[in-house]
Amino acid sequence: MDINQFKQLPILGILRGVESHIIEPLVETVISAGLKTIEITMNTPGAPDLISQTVKVAQNRLTVGAGTVLTDDDAKSAITSGASFIVQPTLVKDVTEFCNGLGIPIFPGALTPQEIYDAWNAGASMVKVFPAKAFGPDYFKEIKGPFQNIELLACGGINSNNIQEYFSCGASAAAFGGSIFSRERFETKDFDSIKKDIESLISAYKTNSS
Repeated sequence: MDINQFKQLPILGILRGVESHIIEPLVETVISAGLKTIEITMNTPGAPDLISQTVKVAQNRLTVGAGTVLTDDDAKSAITSGASFIVQPTLVKDVTEFCNGLGIPIFPGALTPQEIYDAWNAGASMVKVFPAKAFGPDYFKEIKGPFQNIELLACGGINSNNIQEYFSCGASAAAFGGSIFSRERFETKDFDSIKKDIESLISAYKTNSS
């Protein structure tokens, strides 16, 4: 992952519980909707193979990473499978150090000011504030007061109605998952709704950043 490239459209889609048979149409849907970056969580059954499949189908049209990475073994497996960035629900220092050593962007999770500070000092590319909805957009404004140089990724409860506010309050990026990539939509192959909601989210972001 090129962080500077990610910042041109700093929106990350999280795929959890996805299955192999929908990877190809799902990837094409995501690309057609305009999204550039997705992760597959490592607690999804068969995640390494799914990452490899996604990278192959995307053919460099998407940046593909791995989420919910809590061990060195998971990080190694994800990177070997083609993941170009790593996301964590919390700070696991061994994994962060491992990724930094390879030059792989790492997004550890944090919530409190101390956790955010520790994650950034540990070498985070951005700190994933999770769950962001616990405190809402105003929390980002408060955090950016003393920590103006720390880059924050909002994750949890992000939608087209509030994404503008998160960015205006100091978020550098935002992530979404089950609200758009729901199990029900996967099961019914409702790619039209997925595309429409991604387009709405991106449009709301661009309205804010223009």
